[in-house]
Amino acid sequence: MRRAGRRGRQVQEGSPMENGVGQELGTPELPAAEDIPAPRPPRVRPRLVFHTQLAHGSPTGRIEGFTNVKELYAKIAEVFGISPTEILFCTLNTHKVDMQKLLGGQIGLEDFIFAHVRGETKEVEVTKTEDALGLTITDNGAGYAFIKRIKEGSIINRIQTVCVGDSIEAINDHTIVGCRHYEVARMLRELPRAQPFTLRLVQPKKAFGESG
Repeated sequence: MRRAGRRGRQVQEGSPMENGVGQELGTPELPAAEDIPAPRPPRVRPRLVFHTQLAHGSPTGRIEGFTNVKELYAKIAEVFGISPTEILFCTLNTHKVDMQKLLGGQIGLEDFIFAHVRGETKEVEVTKTEDALGLTITDNGAGYAFIKRIKEGSIINRIQTVCVGDSIEAINDHTIVGCRHYEVARMLRELPRAQPFTLRLVQPKKAFGESG
C-alpha cells in the first residue's frame, strides 16, 4: 500500500500565509482609516517682494504685487510718497543712468530696482543739418520717451546739454507725453532740414553733488 505523499500546498517562508495571516491574491489590502493621508491643500504662489530706492538717494523700500510697468511705478510712488508721473524710468542694480541696466520685461528675484525721477527741465534749439539726428529713443511703457543712445559725431552729440537718459517732453512746444518711442522718432525724422526746432527735455534727478 502506497504511502500518502505530502504533495499538498506547502506554505513557503515569507509567503502571504506566514504566521497564519493570509491575503487573497489580487485583492489589495486597504489601509486603516488613520493611515490615509489628508488631501494636500492647493499650492499658494508666494508673493514676490522686491527692494527699491530712488536713484538720487533714498531709504530702501519694499514693493510687491505688481504685474506691469504702470503698477510697478504706482507701487514705487506709494512707497516714497511721490506721483507715479514723477518716475522717468528704472534701472536694475545700479543708481546710474546706465541704459544696459534698463528695466525691461524681466526682473529677477535678486534684482534691486532704482527709480529715476524727474529733475531739471531744459530747452535746446537744434538745427537739422542732416536727415539723422543721431538719437536712439525708447520709452518706459508708461508715457515717457527718453534718449537711450547718442551716436558719436552726430548733430545731437555736438549739443553738450543733451544727455542719455533725458526724457523728451515736447517738440516745438507740442507735448509728446503719452507717445510711444517710434511715434517720437517719426516726428523727429519728419522735421524739415535746415529749420531750427526746440526740444524740451527733462533730465533725471541727480544725487547731491553729482554732475553730468
